[in-house]
Amino acid sequence: MVGITNKILLAEIRRQQQLSQSIVDGQTAISTGVTLTKPSDDALAWVQVSDIGRAQAQQSAWQTNVSYGTTRAGNAESNLEEMNNLLTRAQELVTSARNGSLNDTSAAAIAEELKTIRTTIGELLNQKDYQGVSVFDDGQSVLVPVSRGLNLAVVGTKQEISEGIDIDGTPMSIDDILGKAIDAVQGGSDTDVASALDAILAGQDRIVVERAKQGVRSDRLDVIGTRLTDVDMTLDERRQSLESADLTTVISTVKAQLLQLEAAQSAFARINQQTLFDLIK
Repeated sequence: MVGITNKILLAEIRRQQQLSQSIVDGQTAISTGVTLTKPSDDALAWVQVSDIGRAQAQQSAWQTNVSYGTTRAGNAESNLEEMNNLLTRAQELVTSARNGSLNDTSAAAIAEELKTIRTTIGELLNQKDYQGVSVFDDGQSVLVPVSRGLNLAVVGTKQEISEGIDIDGTPMSIDDILGKAIDAVQGGSDTDVASALDAILAGQDRIVVERAKQGVRSDRLDVIGTRLTDVDMTLDERRQSLESADLTTVISTVKAQLLQLEAAQSAFARINQQTLFDLIK
């Protein structure tokens, strides 16, 4: 009889321990607003939260790629815009060299400025960011993964921007075009200067087209970034709905459990104070 009673007492102790832990969990849920902290709380919800967590980690990686791509695209747009401005200035300079009234000093000054433009455009084409990554890709555009199954070229290549420009049937680079303009200003005929001007206009047309293409890349990154943000918000809302505590229900449950525990502890104390003789009566 005593052995049976001891088993009952041990079972009661375990029950009260479980009840105490449940109260602690409830109080934690009230303070944090989260009820789902371990698989045993709700196995199905725990699996869903785990899946959402993995999806959010992937979303975060894609968002990082989009942000990086957006930065590169912004740098490329800025450099292309500056190249366009420089070629506009080159056009003005070569046009001024056609008026036939330039002396040697003026021609030399124009040639020097064209040389500076040529050097600056070369620097813009080969510029690198703070991480040592070129603003423009070399040879082939690097594809950046921005969502499942979608990899984007976020900038154009140096070759697409500056090479293979058709000048009277001859493919030339922007560097070649500016070199031709410098030679024409320094000692060429008016025909040579006119030809150099046409070449500069063709080079500028290429930059304008590449600037438009870069704008399309930037717009696409913006659209994908917005979509990723929307998906992330949806995932976050779903996760919160699974993890978040219904405070009204939790508070009510904790109050009821506290009353149960107090009653159980009071009864246990009275029983524990009884003598062996009382237990076997």
